[in-house]
Amino acid sequence: MTEKIFRVNMTDLTTSVEDVPAAWAGHGGRGLTSTIVAAEVEPTCHPLGPKNKLVFAPGLLSGTVAANSGRLSAGAKSPLTGTIKEANSGGTAAQFLARCGCKALIIEGQPKGDGWYSLMVTPDGVTISEEKDLIGKGNFAVAGALESRLPGKGLITIGPAGEMKMAAANISVKDPDGGMRSNGRGGLGAVMGSKKVKFIAIDPRDGKVEIADPEKFKEANRTFAKALVGHPVSKALGQYGTNVLVNIINESGGLPTRNFTLGQFEGHEKISGETMYDTIIARNGKPKHNCHPGCVIQCSQVYNDASGKKITSGFEYESIWAMGADCCIDNLDQIAEADRLMDDIGIDSIETPVAMGVAMEAGVLSFGDGSGICRVLKEEVAKGTPLGRIIGNGAASVGRAYGVTRVPVVKNQAIPAYDPRAIKGIGITYATSTQGADHTMGYTIATNILGVGGKVDPLTKEGQVELSRNLQIATAAIDSTGMCLFIAFAALDDQNCLPALIEMINARFGIALTGDDVVSLGQYILKTERAFNLAAGFTNLDDRLPDFFYTEPVAPHNVVFDFSGEEIDTFWNF
Repeated sequence: MTEKIFRVNMTDLTTSVEDVPAAWAGHGGRGLTSTIVAAEVEPTCHPLGPKNKLVFAPGLLSGTVAANSGRLSAGAKSPLTGTIKEANSGGTAAQFLARCGCKALIIEGQPKGDGWYSLMVTPDGVTISEEKDLIGKGNFAVAGALESRLPGKGLITIGPAGEMKMAAANISVKDPDGGMRSNGRGGLGAVMGSKKVKFIAIDPRDGKVEIADPEKFKEANRTFAKALVGHPVSKALGQYGTNVLVNIINESGGLPTRNFTLGQFEGHEKISGETMYDTIIARNGKPKHNCHPGCVIQCSQVYNDASGKKITSGFEYESIWAMGADCCIDNLDQIAEADRLMDDIGIDSIETPVAMGVAMEAGVLSFGDGSGICRVLKEEVAKGTPLGRIIGNGAASVGRAYGVTRVPVVKNQAIPAYDPRAIKGIGITYATSTQGADHTMGYTIATNILGVGGKVDPLTKEGQVELSRNLQIATAAIDSTGMCLFIAFAALDDQNCLPALIEMINARFGIALTGDDVVSLGQYILKTERAFNLAAGFTNLDDRLPDFFYTEPVAPHNVVFDFSGEEIDTFWNF
């Protein structure tokens, strides 16, 4: 099946199927979304206006049997940050789009009226239909209704937050069990809402991804999967999920607590991965679970309540930290309920709880009020009340509304679950990322804390800029393959892993990439994204952390983030 570009014009409600331009042919995932956004979106446009475009792209290996290759990239100009944005999710959509022969799906323009629409993607192209029944509904109601209406199809959807164009709204993707995975950060759900698209269904029919050299591919995938399964971090993730990090990061003094005023949380044991695992087992939940078919790490899980009824799945460290330590809540059941509510509303589960932490500092809620967070999500955010919209527009929005100065954001996006004063490498990533504060852009925790790919002391400045730069370049390339970021642990430590990944790409397309080509790809992506941001009006002065990180020492190490602007700017010396 020849890959094509599927284009949807919401202004005149037309669709087209186009050949892939030569300049786009070597890209997939984030590399392709950023290339298309840079080529076709005016950097100064309003993110919620008709000139912005929403791009979905499966990775270079999506739709194949390659282990861990089910990630979907969504790209646009972000309404939260004003920068170029790529958000990444699991679920079945990437594999289904690839099997439709869809290299990228581009949604442009805006409808003139008040009507809402759905899209159906098949190997023949895209069909637009008016949608009335599911407008205003939460993601789980949409998934349930469509399982009856369109059984077995892939699903990309927005919840009420996306319909209301909140800047923290995410795009949700159905996983194999009907749970929700999120293109979480940067408010891309609001962009989808601005196009009046409620959901996208995907039917690959009998479509298959063609492999140029099947035997070579199979052999490389075997080597690759073996490297993933054998790595100790993969094993820990498979046992305890990403939440294994709570105790580890707390021990390092880098677990942001009480709106980033402390580096350790007294209640860390109660919300830890170990406690969560024991709770899941005791309640007959699932300690291992796939976010997409073909994952060999299985870091997801299904978390049940005390009666054995499912509350949430894909219960991640960053979400648990944000509602837990940052908001001082040590009740996993309350955190799980808030996680479920955010999945249903379709709102980022990092941005929103960090916004709640800022609201707690402002006195809107008390620190530790888990039932209050659930109430605000249900009664305010889901209904779009004034308070709900302030919180739904993110942490910086809350800071502005209530005059709070300790607001942990970079380029308007909430800082995730690692304090940059105690783990300095991640501070460089937050500052220099082309997409606002984002740990996944260059996950220095691997080397700073977990000792993967060597060791760089998290409390010293030495080597941090280079570490972040190397990981951001590698991550941009990984995000283009459709691979989960967690392949990076094995790729950094196992000499067979990365060559096997490159071999799979070569076998898939009948080409001869080298390791140097992969580095060049990562560098190209970062430079393309940065050029867009510079044209949008950003400067090097936007690559800075908020003032309080430089002036308020964080316990227990009593350290500040002490990089000068000049030192941060050397990141771009490549």
